Amino acid sequence: MISAPGPGPALTMGAVAIDPLLTNRQNWDARAPIHAASRFYLEPDSGYWFAPFEWDALGDVRDRDVLHLQCHLGTETVEFARRGARAVGLDFSPESVRHARELSGGTVEYVCSDVYEARAALGGRRFDIVYTGKGALCYLPDLTAWAQVVADLLRPGGLLYLVEFHPLLHALGPTPPSGSDASALALRDDYLEGRGAQLRDSDHTYTDGPGLTTATEVYEWRHGLGEVVTALLTAGLRITGLTETDLLPWPRFPQMVRTADGWWRLPTADPILPLLYGLIATAS
Repeated sequence: MISAPGPGPALTMGAVAIDPLLTNRQNWDARAPIHAASRFYLEPDSGYWFAPFEWDALGDVRDRDVLHLQCHLGTETVEFARRGARAVGLDFSPESVRHARELSGGTVEYVCSDVYEARAALGGRRFDIVYTGKGALCYLPDLTAWAQVVADLLRPGGLLYLVEFHPLLHALGPTPPSGSDASALALRDDYLEGRGAQLRDSDHTYTDGPGLTTATEVYEWRHGLGEVVTALLTAGLRITGLTETDLLPWPRFPQMVRTADGWWRLPTADPILPLLYGLIATAS
């Protein structure tokens, strides 16, 4: 059952009220079958989905209760289960959840819910680890409410691990604008929050395969690193680690070179820029 969208007023265009989170859910419903059939999701080894430094932070997850928020097709959720965790994936897109269940062979529990309603959808369960990121926070309008949900989902001493595309990457543009120099390290978008919901209308989806034919609109919110940290501190979590890295799981810029771990970074002739970050926070 799909719960109500999270906090935040509906947008208005003329006399028409628009629910940006409903628009986003429809967009991800449309993406799900394309992604589920793509080489991007089907061909990489399962370990590909984790940056080289993530397991150093996460440690041994055997026999631990792990919740993966905004899990989409559940690739990382499955890897947690393979490593012995009692893993649960949660996503607001029913099509994503359906494909995640199929791709896992029914071996992983998935819950369909808006992240802001996760506490009720999970029946008050609490977890040792909450894991989230890699393109998740930009779809959330209210990080203060999100951080409180995370805090409520963690057991005392539990760990949040957030691995997310750096706000600087969003400012450079996660995908190159059409007709532009794709190799240019040029600022094209906001780093900081402040403009509210930003509408994108594109048939592009980040995997191989066909483009979207329906539900091409999506709303995003910019969140600077300071906003993320402040939201977690306000929710009572303690920041215990922050890693900024120049690694990406795909070659955003054509000049990027592949690493021994199968990830990508800019060549040494280019500036060293933070493109991804990993944040550890613990519950008291």
